[in-house]
Amino acid sequence: MDFMQLLDMILHVDKMLGAVITQYGTLVYFVLFAIIFCETAFVIFPFLPGDSLLFIAGTFSATGAMDPLILILLLILASISGNTVNYWIGSLIGHKVLEKNYHWIDKNALQKTHEFYEKHGGKTVVLARFIPIVRTFAPFVAGISDMTHKTFQTFNIIGALLWILSLVLSGYFFGNIPFIREHLNSIVLVGVGAAVIPVVLGTLWKLLKGLRKAS
Repeated sequence: MDFMQLLDMILHVDKMLGAVITQYGTLVYFVLFAIIFCETAFVIFPFLPGDSLLFIAGTFSATGAMDPLILILLLILASISGNTVNYWIGSLIGHKVLEKNYHWIDKNALQKTHEFYEKHGGKTVVLARFIPIVRTFAPFVAGISDMTHKTFQTFNIIGALLWILSLVLSGYFFGNIPFIREHLNSIVLVGVGAAVIPVVLGTLWKLLKGLRKAS
């Protein structure tokens, strides 16, 4: 396999997972671990598959091609450790990245994530798990901010558990239903919206109460 073939396999592993399992056997666990780790650990890899990969992996584990328990544990470890590395990178060099124009970082995505973080605070680390691209930048932005490592890890672990368990188990139980498989991204976004709306409404309610007291 040459470099271009390897790159194509990594970028489309969610669509080629059956072939990867057939060709590489148990090494597929390492491949999945590495992809989830890199997507969450390094801001230069926001294009790697995330939600769809977890869902498809769950679907294949339901067929016996992979052990679901091993799969879930490894992916949780990959997502927690990936976010942790990203947090420390953000805390070390994040301010320099914000100040300078690095072509290898999507500054627009970084800025949007920063605005999302300003609006939702620590919940961003959890909610961002379900939003492509923002997921990759959220721990980096948390590292730039004043969030302590202990607080970050609390949100990090909660987010990893919710993300991995919800998508892998959804694939395990419902992966063979065509409608769910074809509209996965829309379903995930609806779920995120359902989580964000109460937060927004709560913030508006507090703001209105504050205005009433002020008047």
